[in-house]
Amino acid sequence: MSKEGNREKFLEEFPELVHELKTILQNYGMPQDAIQWYESSLFFNTPGGKLNRGLSVVDTYVILKGYKSFSDMAKEEYKKVAILGWCIELLQAYFLVADDMMDKSITRRGQPCWYRVKGVGEIAINDAFMLEAAIYILLKNHFRSESYYVDLIELFHDVTFQTELGQLLDLITAPEDKVDLNKFSMNKQSFIVRFKTAYYSFYLPVALAMYMAGINSDTDLQQAQDVLIPLGEYFQIQDDFLDCFGTPEQIGKIGTDIQDNKCSWVINKALELVTPEQRKVLDENYGQKNQECEDKCREVFNSLNLPKYYEQYEENIAKELREKISQIDESRGFKGEVLTVFLNKIYKRTK
Repeated sequence: MSKEGNREKFLEEFPELVHELKTILQNYGMPQDAIQWYESSLFFNTPGGKLNRGLSVVDTYVILKGYKSFSDMAKEEYKKVAILGWCIELLQAYFLVADDMMDKSITRRGQPCWYRVKGVGEIAINDAFMLEAAIYILLKNHFRSESYYVDLIELFHDVTFQTELGQLLDLITAPEDKVDLNKFSMNKQSFIVRFKTAYYSFYLPVALAMYMAGINSDTDLQQAQDVLIPLGEYFQIQDDFLDCFGTPEQIGKIGTDIQDNKCSWVINKALELVTPEQRKVLDENYGQKNQECEDKCREVFNSLNLPKYYEQYEENIAKELREKISQIDESRGFKGEVLTVFLNKIYKRTK
């Protein structure tokens, strides 16, 4: 089955899950207009992205079980692993609805942010809570009889909290309305990225697939985490670099990190290298909603030859991760191939 075919098969599962959630509301006696509201929120916020996290659960499970494709799974087996994938997509939707309100964002995935849809406004706060709650309803309905049910619950709780810790540090370190580069550091940037992105985007999909495949030793879970967390950090550093040095044609948008006062790898690497005069330029111009100020920051970044430092980082981290993967102990069923697939998708990407 092609990549697009895998995506379509995955998408076909979502309406049934929405129907399941609506039925629960009906059983509680919720009025029809409230049920319709929840349905609209679910469809608007959950399936519109790339679905990489959800599909990664299925892809990882296929590798761990030794299947050749999605089609090798029995119908019920596929449904269960797809539900785990959709639970991550619901978690992502929950984070994004809340994040867009905190950042006062305008658009998301080519459409207005949910809170900016006519009639929604601050109701989006409760809608975010309900997107998260759907995760635990689906887990209870489909996995309660499984030996690893509590592991799934604890994993989602742990990763949600880790992500929120990363978001907290990001919000207090780099608020858009108060720029203070003295708060920035590579250590903070690393913590923010690992906790805000790497745990739920990279470790969570693999760990979910591992539990369902019966590969659940602490050693194997740690082996996965030891590669996937730095891999997730590498992915975000790529994003930071491309936001500044990629073209809109490459990344599908105009980079905004400089004007948005992002605590990115680019600014933190620059702060390690600048002269006092260059630091003054960054202090005066970084995080300002002004194209001229952004251009001055870019001049400093270019004069420091940051692409050279990024290329060095990329080669070093890829070498380090390959070395870790080569040492994976596969005796209990975990497969280093899972990690190699993730690394190959990311290495040298340009969009």
